[in-house]
Amino acid sequence: MIGLVSATAAGRRARDRLAAAWPGAVRVYGTGTGTVREAVTRAFTECDRLVCFLATGATVRLIAPLLGGKADDPGVVCVDEAQRYAVALLGGHAGGANDLAHAVAEVLPGCRPVVTTATDAAGVPGLDTLGLPVEGAVAAVSRAVLDGEPVRLVRHRALPLPALPPNVTDATDNTTGSDEPGAGGSADSGYALLVTDRTVRPGDRTAVLRPPTLAVGVGASRGAPTEEVTALIERSLADAGLSPRSVSELATVEAKADEEGLVEAARRLGVPLRTYSAEELAVVPVPHPSDAPLAAVGTPSVAEAAALLACGEGAELVVPKRKSAPGGRPAMATCAVARRRLRGRLAVVGLGPGARDLLTPRARDELRRASVVVGLDQYVDQIRDLLRPGTRVLESGLGAEEERARTAVAEARAGHAVALIGSGDAGVYAMASPALAEASADIDVVGVPGVTAALAAAALLGAPLGHDHVSISLSDLHTPWEMIERRVRAAAESDLVVTFYNPRSRGRDWQLPKALALLAGHRPPHTPAGVVRNASRPGERATVTTLGALDPATVDMMTVVTVGNTATRTVAGRMVTPRGYRWQETR
Repeated sequence: MIGLVSATAAGRRARDRLAAAWPGAVRVYGTGTGTVREAVTRAFTECDRLVCFLATGATVRLIAPLLGGKADDPGVVCVDEAQRYAVALLGGHAGGANDLAHAVAEVLPGCRPVVTTATDAAGVPGLDTLGLPVEGAVAAVSRAVLDGEPVRLVRHRALPLPALPPNVTDATDNTTGSDEPGAGGSADSGYALLVTDRTVRPGDRTAVLRPPTLAVGVGASRGAPTEEVTALIERSLADAGLSPRSVSELATVEAKADEEGLVEAARRLGVPLRTYSAEELAVVPVPHPSDAPLAAVGTPSVAEAAALLACGEGAELVVPKRKSAPGGRPAMATCAVARRRLRGRLAVVGLGPGARDLLTPRARDELRRASVVVGLDQYVDQIRDLLRPGTRVLESGLGAEEERARTAVAEARAGHAVALIGSGDAGVYAMASPALAEASADIDVVGVPGVTAALAAAALLGAPLGHDHVSISLSDLHTPWEMIERRVRAAAESDLVVTFYNPRSRGRDWQLPKALALLAGHRPPHTPAGVVRNASRPGERATVTTLGALDPATVDMMTVVTVGNTATRTVAGRMVTPRGYRWQETR
């Protein structure tokens, strides 16, 4: 919950704007029934984050007596009276104030976020912002990263991390698989960032990131005590040298979903309790099947099968089934631990038509999350300034689409966080298709939509796509012309609005006249048509003409051509294809 505190009329107006933008996510603390100090105190103690429409000095004095610790204090953002700045005042990372400052600035016109956290200012991901538990010398290693000191990155478990600065070098030894503290960089071997699910003793120069690699499968008799279940889990992890902070879930059979001992054990670990049907568990091959669970819940294995199933394909059983040792009575709980094979991540990112303000926030986030960016050189140039320091850029020229797709997939398979970029929407005549044809189920794939050239051009022309429409590429480099011609003819016969991509180049100058002639056979010469060159880029030009007057000589590969259907009209110089609303028919 986000608390909103205001004391003036201007502050109340800004407060109300935020409340309208974030319904259900805010709680308003006014001063109608108390002082500003009382409002801030209540908000500070009751909310996760806090926006104060007050001066920074006043806010500091009000929250100072309330401060507890970095892990517990809410994030506080301070907004000035004129709403020019949203200042992340407290809890930038841990409290979420940095993100909140950006969110506030997006809602309030003319407001700018002010973030002074060192890692954010330098464009370096903070160790506490990676979404993983982190322990050890976090502050010391973070400072070393910022100061340019040599820092060794040792990943005992592959993990797709964002780009880290060049002074952080990957020292992972994949041949030894050593999980000893020395392998991760102890105090006598310089600064180190260790990624492992093993128990280690980090020195004063080592920080440890805990990847979510482990799942604990648990079985229990009815009424199994919570203490017996938790003691079994803790002992099993400790004996295997595994960190409980890398446990992502407890897993069991559906019949035990409401077993209090399991529910409470999951709560204490801070992880969800996932359940599977007996039928799902029964088909999982396990080393130690048993008749007892088969008779009780319908599967020969609960603990081992649930742990393996939770970890998915390629899972490794690292702790076979073991029983609790309550002493003096039969064991009432079993557990097993499996390790998932972490996967690389491929984000296929659409950059939009070229203008920076048409690049979506999600695309920006993926570019910042990536450690490897793959793309056409001219597209990389558009977003190079958005990349984090240390991002590895793999760029190539025109005609190397398949090579870029294979490269991006290979980098993801190696465990990296990869962004494969393309203009417009990556799924429209761009890189998503060849990349996904190359990718298999061994990597995670995320699609990030972008504003297409057709949409950018349509916005300049008016509303030509107001009814059913189709996009057709006239490039016959990969598609036989006979097939393209058949599609154009079908669009003409079905009276669809048509947008032509790749309409004309110096080596392909006859396809566009042929396509226009096919359309002219089914719609009159006065049919509105639009020609847009460099939509949203420097040199942008949009022309509304007609099908009969459209001159193919004015068209090149930087152009999008849109031809209306028989209902399209020109209104005040703009193309409009009516949707056919009944209320319009009565006008």
